[in-house]
Amino acid sequence: MASNRGADRDERASALPLQGPSEGEDLTIEMLDLPREECVRLLASHSFGRLAVSMGERAPVLRPVNYLFDEPSQSVVFRTEVGSAFHAVVRSAEATFEIDGIEEHARTGWSVIMSGVADEVTDPNEISRLDGLALDSWAPGDKAHWVGIRASTVSGRRIVLPPEEVLGYPA
Repeated sequence: MASNRGADRDERASALPLQGPSEGEDLTIEMLDLPREECVRLLASHSFGRLAVSMGERAPVLRPVNYLFDEPSQSVVFRTEVGSAFHAVVRSAEATFEIDGIEEHARTGWSVIMSGVADEVTDPNEISRLDGLALDSWAPGDKAHWVGIRASTVSGRRIVLPPEEVLGYPA
């Protein structure tokens, strides 16, 4: 039976604490699964991500967006412009949202992916509450409509190095 080496490595990395290598052991990177709580913390501490929206038979639409993670609704929320093609596509569509962070020099990083249904926020009380959160949209135009993606699934991964590599010791 064929072995899935990547899955085996992910499972091992998720199950074992990070430890330095023993003498003669190869120094390698590890891929760790992040718990949901860490994924939500990362979502809440950043403001820029990528939204992918399913287009049925066509390729998904992928766009960068400024966002907020709304703790009360456990949703990523962002603003759109009325009449834009993006606004029309996003409403009530399956969507996936991704954020990441990297350290190029160390060749480490993390990624969080959240999936759910994108819905326009229409409740006046919710709109008023979200307006008070002061989302700073980088894109020009009147972004008067809020869209939210409730976090039905959230997952994340982090690439880490053994402590010796982080400290700059040769592999």
